[in-house]
Amino acid sequence: MNWFKHAFAIDPPGPAQPTETQRMVIDKLCAEVVRRHLTTPAMLMLEMNRPFNYVTPQLLHFFLPMPSIVTDTAGYQQFTLFLEQRGSIDYLVQRLEALESESHVGPA
Repeated sequence: MNWFKHAFAIDPPGPAQPTETQRMVIDKLCAEVVRRHLTTPAMLMLEMNRPFNYVTPQLLHFFLPMPSIVTDTAGYQQFTLFLEQRGSIDYLVQRLEALESESHVGPA
């Protein structure tokens, strides 16, 4: 009966905590988004896709063979695994905001 106790468990509220490998992939992706000045469109896309928080990573898993031609497969898989967590959108938005604010702070 112990299996039933956790059958409907959900992640705790708040931002998800990525592993070190996932954090490196996310920081690389977010830094590239900020470098290209696409923070606002990226945040809009993330917020619009919040209801599909679990479906989107499944779709990314399905399309894995195509990106594996041009990118790091392990990083792609780590990113999709992170997106499966309930608080992943919150973490990505916070990370984008932090990197965007750092990019506007120049040398004094």
